[in-house]
Amino acid sequence: MADTRKDIIYADECYKIMGLIFEMYNEIGYGHKENIYQKALAVAFKENKIEFQEQLMVNMTYKDKEIGKYFFDFLVDKKIILELKVRNYFSKKDIEQLYKYLKAANLKLGLIIHFTKDGVKYKRVVNLD
Repeated sequence: MADTRKDIIYADECYKIMGLIFEMYNEIGYGHKENIYQKALAVAFKENKIEFQEQLMVNMTYKDKEIGKYFFDFLVDKKIILELKVRNYFSKKDIEQLYKYLKAANLKLGLIIHFTKDGVKYKRVVNLD
């Protein structure tokens, strides 16, 4: 395994996750619906014994009252949220959505993964609270 930066939160875990995502994408290619990539990634996680949950529901609360629900595409190792998209750009809305997920779940790191005609693109979103 390559050396990963120790000053980046969950560097080793992200390196492994991204390696599996690139491997999966290289095999199945571009042009599929989001749920196809999600199912393929679940297979890759299972085969590589990576702990994950799919379509995980998390309650948003305010003053100890449930006010809504969020659904994550993946929660990996009980600490990294993955949101999958099939598009060529990162929107402010997607980044804000993932940040809200992180805050609601009290987690530190999320990855937005985009499957594009030019390959896999990703963005790290960190909750510093």
